[in-house]
Amino acid sequence: MASGVKVSDEIHKAYTDIKKSKKYRYIIFHIKDDKEICIETYGDRDATYDDYLQHLSNVGPEQCRYGLYDFEYEHACQGTSDTKKQKLFLMSWCPDTAKIKKKMLYSSSFDALKHALEGVGKYIQATDMAEASYECVLEKCRSTDRS
Repeated sequence: MASGVKVSDEIHKAYTDIKKSKKYRYIIFHIKDDKEICIETYGDRDATYDDYLQHLSNVGPEQCRYGLYDFEYEHACQGTSDTKKQKLFLMSWCPDTAKIKKKMLYSSSFDALKHALEGVGKYIQATDMAEASYECVLEKCRSTDRS
């Protein structure tokens, strides 16, 4: 924990809820008072990826966030039909327009959150909506699938 920021206790329960119980589609986290990573909001199970992006966009161009998303997509191994796959990814959202101090705090605290959320399938860093887009995330999730 290079930044000294702690992960709140509520995050562990919420992680179990999204990973095992499939209770949420996504969870958005923020750093409260430069000291603790806390949950900002949950996305219902029927929420879409656009809802997730809309929330990131609504926090403002100078705000950073972390997002945990239960991503579903179609995947076809060679010679088989499409199958539905799910992959949890953790995104660090730090827009280029955010202040340097805030970007540094979120970057240096990302490892603490990664450590707390063991078993996440993919880690993504996004600085603009193009890097956070469905297509870009889909490509990153598929990059580790067998073909």
